[in-house]
Amino acid sequence: MRQNPTNRSDYNYFSKMNTRWNDNDIYGHLNNVIYYELFDTAVNKWLIKNNLIDIKSGNNIGLIVQSGCNYFSSFKYPEDIEAGIRITKIGNSSVRYEVGLFKQNDDLASADGFFIHVFVDRDSNKPIKLDYEFKKKLDSIYVELND
Repeated sequence: MRQNPTNRSDYNYFSKMNTRWNDNDIYGHLNNVIYYELFDTAVNKWLIKNNLIDIKSGNNIGLIVQSGCNYFSSFKYPEDIEAGIRITKIGNSSVRYEVGLFKQNDDLASADGFFIHVFVDRDSNKPIKLDYEFKKKLDSIYVELND
């Protein structure tokens, strides 16, 4: 079933991103795997900015256990992208992020998708329970969906 693109107003946090020379494929547009890299970069940038992960020495790390993407229109190099981020589910140890990638001044996403992090202990790789303060920061970009 074909999805409709999300709207810029569906997101409450934005991060500016840029395409890179090597992102284009032989067809002259961003290769599909680059969209997943943009999702991952935008979310991790937000997590680091909010002191929710310490990529070098933090005890907890987020592992992606599921992801998906819907493509609506292409990006290419050089192009500026605005990544809208929202959280739609917060579990005991997991978080579902949704990301919309927008061309400047477009209200509809050129691509949107999701991924689910399960937070685990860096050493044991076992899921950890997210504490209150962690969830409180996640809640700042939480959006309740009406399905």
